[in-house]
Amino acid sequence: MTTLVTGNAGFIGFHVAKTLLERGDNVVGFDIVNDYYDPAIKQARLEILEETAQRTGSRYVFYRENLADPKAVKRCFTEQRIERVINLAAQAGVRYSLENPHAYVESNVIAFTYLLEACRHHKVEHLTYASTSSVYGANTKMPFSEHEGVDHPLQFYAATKRANELMAHSYSHLYRLPTTGLRFFTVYGPWGRPDMALFLFTKATLAGEPIKVFNHGNHTRDFTYIDDIVEGVIRVSDQPATPDPEWSSDAPDPATSNAPFRLYNIGNNDPVKLSTYIEAVEEALGKKAIKDLLPLQPGDVPDTYADSTELERAVGYKPATPVKQGVANFVAWYRDYYKV
Repeated sequence: MTTLVTGNAGFIGFHVAKTLLERGDNVVGFDIVNDYYDPAIKQARLEILEETAQRTGSRYVFYRENLADPKAVKRCFTEQRIERVINLAAQAGVRYSLENPHAYVESNVIAFTYLLEACRHHKVEHLTYASTSSVYGANTKMPFSEHEGVDHPLQFYAATKRANELMAHSYSHLYRLPTTGLRFFTVYGPWGRPDMALFLFTKATLAGEPIKVFNHGNHTRDFTYIDDIVEGVIRVSDQPATPDPEWSSDAPDPATSNAPFRLYNIGNNDPVKLSTYIEAVEEALGKKAIKDLLPLQPGDVPDTYADSTELERAVGYKPATPVKQGVANFVAWYRDYYKV
């Protein structure tokens, strides 16, 4: 099996690519390795992927290219016999989308269009792609279900990821391209992004500096550990989407279709208050954090809570790593990586 993993220098993409190599699959990586955050950690991830391929004997090819460059995408698909695609390349970050929306159009909309076209013309057997819990936007009915409409995004990042879901459905309908979108819920763990809360909290607390605690720590997140995300992603990729025989155009289910299209939540199904998350960081570090209590930021939602029933039903798996354990694993990695 040869799988293209886009964004393989990124947090989730790195872990997915590494796990595929360890199970003996061939992996084609594709990542621009930009400077949205420190490229050094991306380079370290890429080196581990090279080492993993050498150790396992799996074939690994890396394209250091921009997914928004149609010539680079075409060359990759022409040179490699790609059977499956896991698209984890994207411009991430809720707050950054308020500052630079153009980056999200290029990385999340234009690039995804070129990828869909390549999958169509090269008859890829399954495209699995990252969506986000942010698409639930102004929804307040908990837990969030894929069967509910998501038409009120609260920031541009979410709007671009919702666009991915709609674009994928059109290709599933027109060209019978099997596509599955995964709505990730607050992913964290070793090798995480330096702009994410857990990384920032750990770094600041160790340095004796204050951490920014938005909404006074009262909002909740369905924190999902990276290993659980990876397991879910690969299980879904291994099971190409098929048409839903019970789908009705009179009462259309947003999560399925009469085309080979699926949407799944992938979350821990166990919301945790931000203040509790910070306590787990303090416990793992053995040090109290200095908290700068602030109001909820523009574009943030107060709460997230994943209904993971459909994922469990489809692939027999449900994320379950407790936050305290996941945070401790991250802190151990952080101390080792930065020698602190």
